[in-house]
Amino acid sequence: MRVIFLKDVKGKGKKGEIKNVADGYAHNFLLKQGLAQEATHANVKALDAQKRKEQKDAELELEKNKELKEKIEQLTVQLKAKSGEGGRLFGSITSKQIADELQKAHGIKIDKRKFEMHDAIRALGHTNVPVKLHPQVTATLKVHVTEQ
Repeated sequence: MRVIFLKDVKGKGKKGEIKNVADGYAHNFLLKQGLAQEATHANVKALDAQKRKEQKDAELELEKNKELKEKIEQLTVQLKAKSGEGGRLFGSITSKQIADELQKAHGIKIDKRKFEMHDAIRALGHTNVPVKLHPQVTATLKVHVTEQ
């Protein structure tokens, strides 16, 4: 019997796949548990329409993130911090502080986990911080730390 998997089933198939399975397995387990539905012509068409919609949504999301990348790369975030000798900061500038300042100054809300900082900023001056907006889109934000 041909079925369309509605959820991932270990060892049998992933969500959205169409596979042939034993009739008894399909009737007694997959269909009863709501893990799959019969692969009728109408159900296959509905699955194709859903896949096209998801692909269109993914392309739209990618386009939005590319536009946001262009906007971010033109900005500079200004932060003030206390510093000692040689431009070393007392403390550090974290991704949370950068995200908060970006939201406050420019109205762009980005999660602090999207900033790919290996370590916090510990010195005065300009720093380029990579921001992973999408698996295929990474922007570079300029952060300028000045003395308070």
